[in-house]
Parts: sequence; structure tokens; C-alpha cells
Amino acid sequence: MKRWNGWGDDQFHLDLPPQGEQFLMERVGPGITLADAELSEVCRQVPPSRLPSHPLIDTTEETRVRHARGQSLPDWLAMRSGDFGTFPDGVALPECEEEVRDLLQYAQQHNVDVIPYGGGTSVAGHINPLAGDNPVLTISLARMNRLLDFDPESQIATFGAGTPGPLVESQLRAKGYTLGHFPQSFELSTVGGWVASRSSGQQSLRYGRIEQLFAGGKTETLQGTLEIPTIPASSTGPDIREMILGSEGRIGILTEVKVRCTPLPERETFHVVFFPNWEKARTAARTLVQSKVQLSMLRLSNATETETQLALAGHPRQIRLLESFLAFRGARDEKCMMTFGLTGSRHQCASALREARRIGAHQDGVYTGTYLGNKWAEKRFTMPYLREALWGLGYAVDTLETATDWDNVDALLDKMESTLRQGLAGIQEKVHVFTHLSHFYGQGCSIYTTYVFRNGEDYPETLRRWSQLKQATSKVIVENRGTISHQHGVGKDHAPYLPVEKGELGMRAIRALCHTFDPDQRLNPGTLIDNDDA
Repeated sequence: MKRWNGWGDDQFHLDLPPQGEQFLMERVGPGITLADAELSEVCRQVPPSRLPSHPLIDTTEETRVRHARGQSLPDWLAMRSGDFGTFPDGVALPECEEEVRDLLQYAQQHNVDVIPYGGGTSVAGHINPLAGDNPVLTISLARMNRLLDFDPESQIATFGAGTPGPLVESQLRAKGYTLGHFPQSFELSTVGGWVASRSSGQQSLRYGRIEQLFAGGKTETLQGTLEIPTIPASSTGPDIREMILGSEGRIGILTEVKVRCTPLPERETFHVVFFPNWEKARTAARTLVQSKVQLSMLRLSNATETETQLALAGHPRQIRLLESFLAFRGARDEKCMMTFGLTGSRHQCASALREARRIGAHQDGVYTGTYLGNKWAEKRFTMPYLREALWGLGYAVDTLETATDWDNVDALLDKMESTLRQGLAGIQEKVHVFTHLSHFYGQGCSIYTTYVFRNGEDYPETLRRWSQLKQATSKVIVENRGTISHQHGVGKDHAPYLPVEKGELGMRAIRALCHTFDPDQRLNPGTLIDNDDA
């Protein structure tokens, strides 16, 4: 069963090896554990629902608790402490687009605010209800989770918008196809959520981001049904499809999503190369992408992330042997690990591997084969469970991600890491910070930074520490040519920083678009844009 106060299946646990705990203690100090609230205790806090009765709406306490928060660190602290703040007044689980239309009409009739809910994986505050005079209805698409149609000639599949990643892939695999969209939240996130937040999957080098995969579909709005046909390309003015991408529930509720699929590949492998330093590693990565070598994924860890990954991997004897071998080959204390994937026909994979190894060798890369790469592939969807393991030891962990041009990557990365590393120096607290590059483009790449710090003495102090780190570094990002989000979306947490990136005229256009579909600001208020500005 899904955890009510954390990530994923409550029967799955990711334990930190003993040397991993020692590693963190040496870098930030001994953890501080905080007591977790009980579900029954939180349910007793849920106030009576303000919603008029409706046959599709569940107003029971536990259902409302389970749909009140996402997966950001503030959400995590709210769930663990039991201090949720605001709960939705009810949760509806429609099974078809007609029921979604009925619920939107109900919301208009009774002055109800509406929050669309996919897999609940938001890390930017997309699905959190705000305190206010209007009752709040969360509409979950969880029952709209089937493959509705498949056109093998055009390779277009139509899914209910609430279909989670594993069901997308299993239903396509049965027909010999894949979507190839694998965000780290793959276990729980949904195809509708991917479109609404402009998601990027780990193998976007082969399959593309969700922008390239989204072919069309249906959105139910307060003004009627918006249907986007599956035309491969068009020059007929602004693209309505692009208006839905990244709309985050402010325009309407996606009910059907049409996506471009690919036949299952003949072969897929993952490989690892170590480089002696960051400059050589980054140069190799940029060369691979700008040369258009047919990789399906690419991830480059800086020296601190490489050190951290090896320390948390377990198997200390094998890691020591690996490090001795790498040191002999010239990759020592500043070594950086590159992981890359090859997907396609045997001929494509063999050709791409030869070229990748040639480019890597030119930068003194040490190729170590597929063992570590396949280990990454085995665990790539379990890493969100690491927060649970660290929390049990008294540590909080969060991430910041952005994207920028190649000429700015090093400068922005250094500013982000130094801001985080020094962010709690005023209270003599250390922060462990490490970064990888991923989602590469000829123009630039994404920067994905993780930071670990000790909990405070209580929940408010832990939240204060996070806020200080998050706000200072977000400001650094938008003031230094970075996007406030490459793949996690805007939500409520990033909304204050959006005007720096979009500009005054751009924000006016976004507000006008939302006003066209939702003049009363009823849909997902506070998300993407502040309602006061809409």
C-alpha cells in the first residue's frame, strides 16, 4: 500500500549501509531524529467537509489526509509532524471524462476550488490546498488508468490521464512497444502529470522529453472540452498543444493523453566510465551530445557525488578494489563517474559504444563495462526511498534542479553548490552537497544538485533550515541564467521566481491564457501563478 506520509510502497525499504551512516556523520555531524505522527492522530485533526453532497465525492478523513500533500520536503515535514495545515474538503475519483465534466459543473455551481491529482509525486507544491473561504475539491484521475486505443501504423497510444508509469509501459509492452519516458518518479507519476508539468525522463536522449512524446488529447475545462488532434506537425499559428504542456491544472483537467510510441528495442545496456577530473569529464559529455552519438541516456556525477555514490553503495571491499584500479589508471581523488545508456538495434548499440569509448578515451576516461551501469538501472526508481532511510537516521535531503547553456554550466553549478554549502554556516551547521549533469542538449544541460543536512531540534527549525537553503539558491539560479525548473515544474514553491525568467510581458500572457479558461481562478489556485496576480 502507498505510504500516507512518505514515498511509495510501505513494504519497500532502502537501507543505508553502515559505512554510509559514518560517511554522513563525518560530513555533517550526527543526525537528529524527530518523532513521526500517527495516521489516526492526523485524521482526528481533519475538519468537517464544507462540500455539498455529491455521489462521486469521498469526504472521509483518511482519504482527505492521503490527498493533502505531495513529495516536496515541506510536504514531507508536514506529513511526518502531523501539521498538515489545510486539507481538501473532499476527493473525487471519476472514471470517465463525463464524470470529470460533471464535477467541474458542480464546482462552478457551488463556488468550489479544484485541484487535479495524478500520482501525488509533486515536489513543488502543485497539489496542496490553500486556506481560504472556498471549499476545495481534489479530483484524482487514479481510476482513469487504461490504454484506451492504440494505432500501430501511426504508433500513437491513447491513455487515461491517470495511468501511472508502470501501467503505461506494461500495457504498451504487451503490444511490443514502449513510450520510453522514465522519470525517477516513474513508479507513481502519471502520463497526465508528465504533460501538465513538462516532465523529462531519464532516457530523453533517445525518446525525447514529454514535449516530443505528447501528440494530443482531451482536456476538460470550465469553458468546455478542449480537444487537440494528433497532427504530426503544423504551421497554423501558436500550438494549442504547447498551451496544455506545463499548464499545471490552471487551464483544465487532462482526461485523455495521446502519446508517440516506439517499438521495443532489440538491445539495451548501461555503461560507466570514470574520468580523472571534472574538466575532462564535462568535455567528454558535451562532445558526446554535440556529436550526436546515439546514446539513450547520459549522467555525469561531479567528484563529490561520485565519492558519495561509492560510499553509499555498500560492498566496501569491492569498492576499494575498484578505487585501486582507477587510481592506477590515473582517476584518483577528483574522479568523476559518467553513466550512459545504449538502446536500439545491436548494430546501433555496437556503433555507439565504439564512438562513446573513443571520445571518452580522448579525455583519459577509464571504461569499466556494464556492471556499475546495470546496477544503476536496477535501482534508478528506488532512489526516492533514500529519503526514508536518511530520515530514520536524523537527516533531511532535498534537491534543486535547473538547466543552462554550456558556457554557464560550471559558473552556475559552483554558485549553487557554494550557496548551499554555506547556507547554514550562521548556525554552525554543515550541508553535504553534490551534483550531476543529465538531460543533455547540444546547447546545454540540466544541473541536478542534492543536499543533505541535519534535522533541527524540532520540525519548525528543520523547515526553517530548508527554507533558507531553498530560497537563497533559487534566487542564485534565476539571477544567473538558469531556469527555475528543468523537469519538476513550477507549482506553488517556484511561482515567486517565475517572473524573473518569463519577464513582465510573458507573465501577462500566461495570466491572460489562464483567465480565458478560468476567469474565476477556481482551478488549482496559487499554482504556476499567484492568484492575486492572475
